[in-house]
Amino acid sequence: MSDLLERLRGRGWRMTAQRRVVAEVLDGEHVHLTADEVHARAVVKLPEISRATVYNTLGELVSLGEVIEVATDRRAKRYDPNAHRPHQHLVCARCGAIRDVHPTGNPLAALPDSERFGFTISDVEVTYRGVCPNCA
Repeated sequence: MSDLLERLRGRGWRMTAQRRVVAEVLDGEHVHLTADEVHARAVVKLPEISRATVYNTLGELVSLGEVIEVATDRRAKRYDPNAHRPHQHLVCARCGAIRDVHPTGNPLAALPDSERFGFTISDVEVTYRGVCPNCA
């Protein structure tokens, strides 16, 4: 389970009913919902929440660094609350399902100096692609 709600409370983030519902929908492990999926789940908990409020809240959470925007292929952006534990993603090429993976080792070490072209590398994003058990 992610600790999104705890992190937001620790930051003193003003927890309105709408913000709380968006954070609750996003809280969890392997959560990678689109904005529309967040809205659909939030409406169940708070019927009056607007799509604009969901989009604005997601944008704010990304700006705060508490949620990561994940873009895979040409699909809709997804929102990942696992922003503070380094991880990579495993994506199903058929249905788009995403899982967080935590391989061991240093991904920076996989890029030899000869391929860095003088760059000082600060971050690595790795996406593994395959077919999930449901689509196989």
